[in-house]
Amino acid sequence: MIAGDWDAFRTALPATGPLAGLDLGTRTIGVAVSDGYRSVATPLQTIRRKKFGTDAEALLAILADRAITGIVLGLPLNMDGTEGPRCQATRAFARNLEKLTPLPMGFWDERLSTVAAERALLEADTSRRRRAEVIDHVAASFILQGALDRLRFMEAT
Repeated sequence: MIAGDWDAFRTALPATGPLAGLDLGTRTIGVAVSDGYRSVATPLQTIRRKKFGTDAEALLAILADRAITGIVLGLPLNMDGTEGPRCQATRAFARNLEKLTPLPMGFWDERLSTVAAERALLEADTSRRRRAEVIDHVAASFILQGALDRLRFMEAT
């Protein structure tokens, strides 16, 4: 189920249980997961993309292994807020994934998430080679953490 907005996404989620955050790129999928109380996002791994079936199989294995209860996909909006070809590709990926899993899915504006991840890795004095290996799933954790913070804010009001 792809939620149209955050109220629908929150309503579709069970009260507790970990969420997964995805940073979809053309060559990789960064994956992050939250704890069961949805407080903290943690970078998990990067999946090298091959074709949708192979990518989905790897992703579904992670979701099952971690007992994930919902998926947050980073939506790569243009800086002016419009949707371009990458947004269309992300939405198509979600539609295809929706056929394979009943988990609720929501989109999160991922503008500048990779920049923030890069900055955090630079501050941690991570080597260039190591940054290249982890940047996608660190960016996924920034996407997921933003969504977790939004969900927590919605519950507080």
